[in-house]
Amino acid sequence: MADPGTDVAKIFEQREREFLLAPVRATMKTSTDEIEVGDMLLKKANEGERVELPRWVAEELVELGLAEVQEEAFEVEIFKALTREKILASPQLSPLEPNFYIRMRRRLAAVKVGVERGKYRREDYEKLRTTSYDLIGRRLSKLLSMSSSASVKTIADRITPEEKAFFSMSSSISAAWKSALLGEQ
Repeated sequence: MADPGTDVAKIFEQREREFLLAPVRATMKTSTDEIEVGDMLLKKANEGERVELPRWVAEELVELGLAEVQEEAFEVEIFKALTREKILASPQLSPLEPNFYIRMRRRLAAVKVGVERGKYRREDYEKLRTTSYDLIGRRLSKLLSMSSSASVKTIADRITPEEKAFFSMSSSISAAWKSALLGEQ
């Protein structure tokens, strides 16, 4: 039997590559000449100009202090998601953006590195980590409960691709378990 953890890790790797290659709008904080980034050539840009770049390039420019990306702080987004999840009783799920977990993993990693560099407090990381665990636990519990009776089609618009993989795995296990209990193997 294949290791489900490996399957999920492969899904994350592929989806993170897609996430980093997806275009994002950045506002230049300073004027720049042409810049060679990897195998890309970024055109000359003026301060205040909005440019569309692959996310990984935009993140490098942000790190260098040359640009900023306008996105809601992830800590606010995850708190809102957790609040929605707490309000909805099982077996209801609130919708999550397809790249939610990728952004969560990346933010956790960034804050952890930021703690080591003195940019963030340890408490900031622990709070984000605890909120992440709480949200994951609530959603996994609901998904597991639903996997024995619902089809992925009924919830597909509210779950992420990673959750779809979990749902499919747990549905298969639930069906096999029921069959074994009923002697239908």
